[in-house]
Amino acid sequence: MTRKQKVEVSSDNIFADLGLPDAGPHFLKAQIVSEIYRLAAARKLTQVQVAKRLDISQPEVSRMFKGHFREYSIERLMEFLTGFDRDVEIIVRPHKKSGKAGRITFKGGREAA
Repeated sequence: MTRKQKVEVSSDNIFADLGLPDAGPHFLKAQIVSEIYRLAAARKLTQVQVAKRLDISQPEVSRMFKGHFREYSIERLMEFLTGFDRDVEIIVRPHKKSGKAGRITFKGGREAA
């Protein structure tokens, strides 16, 4: 006997799919933190070294890398990226579908750290 599996098409945002509050900003924060983690790992930095770059404590780095980053604003996380010699650009352009609300997306620099 085979059971039918219920399949749902996911959006691009897991936090929205889970029905969590502030899903859009939280997803953007998660992407930024993921990029910070990627940069730190590529440079083989310890959490202490990352903390010095970001001007926060090592326990704060640990919490952030474990997914506890709601306390940080998007602006603060963007500042953290600049601590890794990254430029952050904000580009505003018309949405592809006229009359629809725009969206905020993140594209990390996948070149060498």
